Amino acid sequence: MNFRRCQVMFRRNSFWSVQQQTESGWVSLVTEDSTSPYEPLSSSYRTRLQDLAEELEDVDFSEAGNAGNAGNADDDGWEAEDEMESEQDDSELTFSKHTGSVFCVSLDPVSNSLAVTGGEDDRAFVWSVSDGDVLFECTGHKDSVTCAAFSCDSKLVVSADMSGLIKVWKVENKEEIWSFEVGDLEWLEWHPCAPVLLAGAADGNVWMWKIPSGECKTFQGPSCQATSGKILPDGKRAIVGYEDGSLRLWDLKQGNAVYVIKGHDGHQGALTSIACNKEGTLALTGSVDGQAKLFNTSTGKVSRDTAEQDSNSVESVGFCNVLPLVAVAYLDGTLAIYDMNSQSLRHRCKHEVGVVHLQWEEASAVVYTCNLAGVVTLWDARSGVMMSEYRGHSAEILDFVLNRDASVAVTAGGDHQAKVFCLQRPDR
Repeated sequence: MNFRRCQVMFRRNSFWSVQQQTESGWVSLVTEDSTSPYEPLSSSYRTRLQDLAEELEDVDFSEAGNAGNAGNADDDGWEAEDEMESEQDDSELTFSKHTGSVFCVSLDPVSNSLAVTGGEDDRAFVWSVSDGDVLFECTGHKDSVTCAAFSCDSKLVVSADMSGLIKVWKVENKEEIWSFEVGDLEWLEWHPCAPVLLAGAADGNVWMWKIPSGECKTFQGPSCQATSGKILPDGKRAIVGYEDGSLRLWDLKQGNAVYVIKGHDGHQGALTSIACNKEGTLALTGSVDGQAKLFNTSTGKVSRDTAEQDSNSVESVGFCNVLPLVAVAYLDGTLAIYDMNSQSLRHRCKHEVGVVHLQWEEASAVVYTCNLAGVVTLWDARSGVMMSEYRGHSAEILDFVLNRDASVAVTAGGDHQAKVFCLQRPDR
């Protein structure tokens, strides 16, 4: 097997895929006993894959490669190509305190001057976007830090690892003020206007805490992973998606499920991404089944199913704030732009590799993507034209975030680095 033409993709919600490049593009490799190339990994399988990755890092392929691939034009110049790709660095600043892949990044919402990153090295850092100086480290984690974010007022920051250990820190004095441990953590989110945390676990439970008092409420779902979640803008309801393809709208005050979407109306695989419009009246969900579903949050009625031909998983979804458009990013490298008024596909924007995450600008119809090639790309959703690209990572980008006016992007990469990019556009 040609190692250069294969890739293993991990996502924050514990799903995985193995892909091989063919003449027709990237295709998924399915083992004999698998029913889907995107089944959730147990902790033991995650450990085995991490051990395998570490072993491969120590293997010297140079001698065997020279002997076995002599005269192979396709393999000639690997080092030159890799060096050329890694030499281009469009970033203004590189944060290099992590010693493993950086899984998550968030900006403080008030000033956008601080970033928090979490990584495979069981560490999280709060640092300055302007100069990379570390304000403090979120210490004491026992596993990879996969969630890290600031509260709505930027006064608190949370860091959480895969084992389920959650810690909250006060930014002003850099002190830990609260901690809690749940089962294996799938996702975590701050309330949009209060010091309240919502988190989903592998056992299907969703937890809600007031910080720092620790007052707690739980929402019991089906007996499967709560793979994704989103608090609606009103702060009173939350949408939670599960491994079995169902989703529930929870009343956060009463603690009951307002409705359940499942079966034909639900997904046929685990949910990977949830987004809502700024009014909170519509929600969009993505799943490993390759579909995105648009539904009314008040009634639970599904108004639109979208699926790209031969697509294998939806990685990220999002709403445009200024036009009736939604974006859906697929693992096969497709970014699809849909018109909600006509309920039709408007543009199909292609990447050479899988898309990991997308984000719309707050005040324009420009959508940003990051991908497995380590590139941030800007797309004009009105025309479907690529506006610009930003490079600098030597491995995949696993997460990114824009500041308020979309002048800065901060990325988290598999090359153990976070980077700050200053974004330039011809129209501003």
